[in-house]
Amino acid sequence: MTTTSTKLIRIGVMGTHSTGKSLLMRRIEMELRGLDIPVQRTGQLGRRAALVPLPKMQHHTVESTRWVLATGMADEIAAAAREDDAPVRVVLADRACWDALAYFRAALEWRGASVPRTDHETLHQLAAAHAPYDLLFATVLDPGIPVQPKHDYDARYRVLVDHHTHMLLREDSIPHLRVTAADDSQTAAIERALQLCGTEALV
Repeated sequence: MTTTSTKLIRIGVMGTHSTGKSLLMRRIEMELRGLDIPVQRTGQLGRRAALVPLPKMQHHTVESTRWVLATGMADEIAAAAREDDAPVRVVLADRACWDALAYFRAALEWRGASVPRTDHETLHQLAAAHAPYDLLFATVLDPGIPVQPKHDYDARYRVLVDHHTHMLLREDSIPHLRVTAADDSQTAAIERALQLCGTEALV
């Protein structure tokens, strides 16, 4: 019996809210579908956490962060399984697992709170146990771009998430590509994803 080898490509994005994460993933998804490359996109963890219900944003706790981490990882695994007979499969993680840690750390600083070191270590170990992304994007906050009025975001917390996102990536030396709101940065990110997926499709 012969089996067809498949290549799974995992692309993630992280960054503070309303910095274009979902839009970037949707654009990459559309481009990949146009090339007939099977792709699945995960997301909406925040909305689902609110339905559980669990604290979110600046109210994140150890438990809510653990839920986001575990659920996001499960979503990525399930998404990969949906295209298991394709030579190349792409999973786009709208909120890579490291994102939950940045939001949690920012929430603690926003509240002036602390948790035992063992809780930090357990959450970090959970994120680190997830297979590394083939490509990871980190959006960069531009405070000059206004947020839509429908989003009742705490401005200080939004800045803290951006700070902890990039600090976490530096601390753990996690390979990533910074993506700003500039058109050329967005285009470069999309082209990098297409190049990665297109190259693998030819192998």
